[in-house]
Amino acid sequence: MEQNIVVLGAGYAGVLTAKKLARRFKNHKDVKITLIDKNGYHTMLTELHEVAAHRVEEDSVKISLKRVFTGRGVQVKLDTVTSIDYENKVLNGKNSSYKYDYLVLSAGSQPTFFGIPGAEEFTYKLWSYEDAVKLREHILNMFRKAVNETDDQKRQKLLTFYVIGAGFTGVEMVGELAEWARILCDVFEIGRGQLRIVNVDMLDRVVPVLPEKLSEKARRRLRKMGVSVRLKTGVKAVGDGYVELGEGDRTERHETATIIWTAGIESADVVKQSQSLPQAKRGRIKTDEFLLAEGRDDVFVAGDNLFYIPKGEKEPVPQMVENCESSAETVAHNLYAAITKKEKMRGYEPKFHGVMLSIGGRYGLAHVGTAKTKIALPSFFSMFVKHFINIVYFVQVLGWNKVWSYIHHEFFTIRDCRSFVGGHFSNRTPSFLLVPLRVFLGAYWVYEGIQKIAEGWLYAPRLQVFLQSAGNLFAQAITGTPAGDAVTSATTSGGAAAPAATGSLILDWNVLGFIRMTVIKTTDIAIRFQIGLIDWFNNNFILKSEGAQVFFQVVIVLAEIAVGLLLMGGLFTTIASLLSIFLQGLFVTTTGLYLGTWWMFFASVAVLIGGGKVFGLDYYVMPWLKKHWKKVSFARKYYLYND
Repeated sequence: MEQNIVVLGAGYAGVLTAKKLARRFKNHKDVKITLIDKNGYHTMLTELHEVAAHRVEEDSVKISLKRVFTGRGVQVKLDTVTSIDYENKVLNGKNSSYKYDYLVLSAGSQPTFFGIPGAEEFTYKLWSYEDAVKLREHILNMFRKAVNETDDQKRQKLLTFYVIGAGFTGVEMVGELAEWARILCDVFEIGRGQLRIVNVDMLDRVVPVLPEKLSEKARRRLRKMGVSVRLKTGVKAVGDGYVELGEGDRTERHETATIIWTAGIESADVVKQSQSLPQAKRGRIKTDEFLLAEGRDDVFVAGDNLFYIPKGEKEPVPQMVENCESSAETVAHNLYAAITKKEKMRGYEPKFHGVMLSIGGRYGLAHVGTAKTKIALPSFFSMFVKHFINIVYFVQVLGWNKVWSYIHHEFFTIRDCRSFVGGHFSNRTPSFLLVPLRVFLGAYWVYEGIQKIAEGWLYAPRLQVFLQSAGNLFAQAITGTPAGDAVTSATTSGGAAAPAATGSLILDWNVLGFIRMTVIKTTDIAIRFQIGLIDWFNNNFILKSEGAQVFFQVVIVLAEIAVGLLLMGGLFTTIASLLSIFLQGLFVTTTGLYLGTWWMFFASVAVLIGGGKVFGLDYYVMPWLKKHWKKVSFARKYYLYND
């Protein structure tokens, strides 16, 4: 009998749950999985501040649901679910109704305003892609207006920004804003002294989930960036162009054109309205250890909608991404167990590994480790861990496609050096300056291949004599004995070390016990990395017969010429550069390389990515290939393409 599983919400928990269910039920044709969301994309909510403060492009926080689930057994429905009939097992949407046998509630959260007058109407939120884009444009407009404003009081109002809430979202947003606003002051030629950024919270420290020392570090960092941090201060009311703050019995009114609300969250309306399900504070659904809504055997809860206190704990699981990931795994397993009866349900035992916080693009805090032991990381490593965790998540969601996109946005095209590695990975050198290097490298490879043909490498065995003579040369230098039958005129491609009569030892070092690095001086300095596995392959395959030698010689010659022609024409430059690096590696591990020809390796690295898109055939070929490759079902299913 057909079983209908409906996953409501395409947030962190919803997308991961649907993917895990698709993998478990891929051989069960009687199980239908449907994912419902009002948007056709998944939004990286934890990265919205980067878009709002113009650090990365807006498309960096959007992931197409169609691309995520291509080739997988998940139907994506775009609709806004307005109510759920739990007794009849029906979700009612604006466009249609959806029956289910099992429901996964992962509808996520929304901002909560605590009943404060005007908070919802007169503030900018940061809880969706649209929020981030709208806020970014608003901030820019404030500076555009301020530069032309002659009234000092009005200009001050335009350049005053309030961020309400000093939790994760609030501190990350105000940190990004402070970083970007200083840049905007320079762009619009506005004195930084006119800028005023205030972070307000009624708690006694910022990001209270962090240890007290780290909270204090975060506060000091904000103040260093020019942010005024006001703690133990509540918001009494918000209006058009002002905010009222209260400390005790005193109330202050402050003029401002920008109030950003990051003060807390509650469950989405459709979850809050589910009165037939037991609820905790702010609409979170109470569950048992299997993440089934209390009193139900057909409704699972994952992510922010979940209220569950694990065994041995006093507090419910936090509303954070790691909880979404962990609960998605438990829900998927228990749904599979419930439907197939092949496994037993297992209780939810989340293991949280800590928290990471970025304050601007270059400074971070992290408190990470095991459940019992956590450590604070320095800023550089905190930012590294944050990016690494994001990459791990992207591997699960959209594989290589999103990983490459993320690295591209965060490092290769980062604006104003706003990265924890500065702008050191940013694209700064004009690509056309690499054209002469690419063409010269290609011509050198063609020359080496043609030279081999002239020496008879296509017909007569040459490798044994050359490898033996090169080996004798290095052995002579190591032992100090005569080189024996070493010859002086053998040639090899790519600048491999041609044997000479004598050589003196400079360095002989065993690296990690299986790589022997030897440096000798002959007419030039020759370097070899001797690897036992490669020596074994040479002796047992390449040098086994004259026919085998000639075969590998032909492969080497053709590879050199092919690599050279591809590089000269700028066609499939990445593949050609990788082959160039491979050939260099082949030579340095067999005959060794002269120091004077190591430039070929570094030149290959220099033109590895995008080297053929300027004055090369890749300018025409790669866009055409990308367009058609993305349509191949295999590539789409396993995300083996770049947007």
